[in-house]
Amino acid sequence: MSEGSTNGTAHVRQGPLTNQISEFLNFCKIEKGLAANSLSAYAADLERYNCYRASHASADDRGAVREYLNFLYQSRLSSRSIARHLATLRNFYSFLLREGQLKTDPTENIRTPKQWKSIPKFLNLSQIDKILKAPDETLPTGIRDRAMLELLYATGLRVSELCRVAISDLNLEMGVLRTTGKGNKQRIVPVGRSAVDAVRRYLESGRGKILKGKASRYLFVTARGGAMTRQGFWNLLGIHGRKAGVFNNLSPHVVRHSFATHLLEGGADLRSVQTMLGHADISTTQIYTHVMRTRLRNTLDQHHPRA
Repeated sequence: MSEGSTNGTAHVRQGPLTNQISEFLNFCKIEKGLAANSLSAYAADLERYNCYRASHASADDRGAVREYLNFLYQSRLSSRSIARHLATLRNFYSFLLREGQLKTDPTENIRTPKQWKSIPKFLNLSQIDKILKAPDETLPTGIRDRAMLELLYATGLRVSELCRVAISDLNLEMGVLRTTGKGNKQRIVPVGRSAVDAVRRYLESGRGKILKGKASRYLFVTARGGAMTRQGFWNLLGIHGRKAGVFNNLSPHVVRHSFATHLLEGGADLRSVQTMLGHADISTTQIYTHVMRTRLRNTLDQHHPRA
């Protein structure tokens, strides 16, 4: 699989659909304003499809799509992965249809594989507390890590959003943060007192010592003066998780899930959680109601005398 270029558009290997795929990715980047991660995901799916088409002759696009999906089934991909590939193809062919390069949509009437909605993993309050206290705050980098963890748990940001937070995006006095999520959509997220205090400590005692005179518009920085990367933060979270004794499937997204779950447990309504998470569709947020129902079921089983 080819790596994405530095400007966010992935290179596409040669195949029968190479030019159309490049046009589609440019459209997604320029017109739809998709983030680099989304573009890379589209490019990876379409490159796999393009390679398949290069080595498998088909009578028409509809037949090719069906044969390709069957190939994915035989490759033992999960229904979730196959559904994602199909969604990518639908977006791709919808674009070609609008551009007049096709007369019919070859993905029309192809059913999406049935998926079982998996309950997202999340941490309990004790585990969150241990992770937040894990960084060594005698070090400037430890003060930074504590501020990042506090802000992540306080806002439920995606890891890419957390790493891109600029100094100007955060108003500590008002306790609000502006972030740009998927589809280049901006949202305002409230920030709790604990996270505000942690960020203020970082700005006063950590950030300048890390930068050592370098300038950066980003809030969370490395010694080189650049923004903390997604991969860098994943590594830091893993280190602090192991130190706290919380290391099974730990990821920034698990902390995001914990934020949403704890909000709902505290009585927040689903629409408010949807807004704070930046979900375009309420159905995406509704997965957290499964968490609530499961926990209620477990509570009943454990404590009701006739459960």
